[in-house]
Amino acid sequence: MIISRYKLTIAYDGTKFSGWQIQNTERTVQGTIESAIKIISGQGERIIVNGAGRTDAGVHAQGQVAHFDFDTKLKVENIKNALNANLPKDCKIIDLFKTERDFHSRFDAKIRSYKYQCYNGESILFRNQCWTINKFDIQLLNHLASQLIGTHDFLSFCKYREDVKETKCTIFVSKWLIDNNMIIFKISANRFLHHMIRYLVGTMVAVCESRLKEIDFQLLLNSPKKNVRIFKAPPQGLILSRVSYGE
Repeated sequence: MIISRYKLTIAYDGTKFSGWQIQNTERTVQGTIESAIKIISGQGERIIVNGAGRTDAGVHAQGQVAHFDFDTKLKVENIKNALNANLPKDCKIIDLFKTERDFHSRFDAKIRSYKYQCYNGESILFRNQCWTINKFDIQLLNHLASQLIGTHDFLSFCKYREDVKETKCTIFVSKWLIDNNMIIFKISANRFLHHMIRYLVGTMVAVCESRLKEIDFQLLLNSPKKNVRIFKAPPQGLILSRVSYGE
């Protein structure tokens, strides 16, 4: 028996998923893909799909990366087609190919890129893919975002967990863009903490809405503290765009 490792790129609408990670009673992305693999493998045992990012409930992905080990005579293209035939409409395999046996989607990732979408005004069409905000200042948002570039301790901007000992992250890209009524925050880093991007977005928007001062934002960034009560953006605006492996 020759087991091969497969790398796959996945897109999903996270609206009706309870996040990436498999749960006993909830619908998750990992569980949904593993169920599709089980169908095409014809095996009773679980084939584990390891993801690069453990997105939360309601968070979407355009370029989530994962890997799994599989013994099959099927051609790569046929595996991809068979998986998509057994996946729901809100989850799709974009790409799939054989990779090195020691490749790991999570631990080998060099850069993770996300975007967060805000909408200025009311929108029925985008209500599950953005956060509606009524006031923004693109120059102020980019001024705040620029301060994130580099290596910082983001302890203030995360859901604190005792098992996470390292809270420093290196930010490579941090900027806001306008696309008609959509205001989009793009951020790339070597790693992210739990809820980190949502706390950053919520806090920057709070400064724009005068619910927080810029000096408060700077203190949170430069004098990190755990379990700080700050603003957190809702999950539906967050999208995992891309995972890079040094290519």
